[in-house]
Amino acid sequence: MVLAAGLGTRMRPLTDQTAKPLLTLLGRSLLDHALDRLAEAGVEQAVVNAHWKAEKVAAALTARTAPPRTRLQLEPELLETGGGIRRALPLLGEEPFAIINGDAFWREGPVPALQRLAEAFDPARMDSLLLLMPTARIEGTVGRGDFFLDGWGRLRRPKPGEVAPFLFAGVQLMAPALVASEPDGVFSLNRCFDRTLEAGRLHGIVHDGEWYHLSTPPDLDRAERRLREGKGINWL
Repeated sequence: MVLAAGLGTRMRPLTDQTAKPLLTLLGRSLLDHALDRLAEAGVEQAVVNAHWKAEKVAAALTARTAPPRTRLQLEPELLETGGGIRRALPLLGEEPFAIINGDAFWREGPVPALQRLAEAFDPARMDSLLLLMPTARIEGTVGRGDFFLDGWGRLRRPKPGEVAPFLFAGVQLMAPALVASEPDGVFSLNRCFDRTLEAGRLHGIVHDGEWYHLSTPPDLDRAERRLREGKGINWL
């Protein structure tokens, strides 16, 4: 699934008239980049949700001829991340599935990130496996970070006064049970994360390639410039 229903408020004014996943990088939309990654991983069908400027997302999917096949989930009411995934479960099936945030853009390391997630996912031990990026390798504002990672791959959030060393990169593999128990409607995926964190079942792996933080217009400009120059943002 590609999450493309957000309002993109921090990316305004670029998103005043279009959805954030339709902004371009290297001449292709962020949505196309995400779908390309799924196709490269062997995904044959993907669900894309849409709310803000949904008609433009629909037109972009109609114009796309490359794999994977896409199903558009229109959300007249913004369901947030958790509600959108919960509504899409009948289309996603009963097995673990990949989720990519509509603004996620990365370059692969030695092994593609989605392949690494699939190989590391263990449904007996985890409900979701997140791709993480070290904050020290991110150019741009990252705040307090998102997670700490222990030696077993389990995650925890920073406590008050702590600064976490990892940021969620917007790519994950999830078991449908994580959201299946939630009622239909509006809710953030963070609510599910909090529940599975308490059970020790939210895990992560660290991305070994480049990742681009795309929150504001300057972020997008910087990523475009770095990529055009052939210089990555994330130095190992």
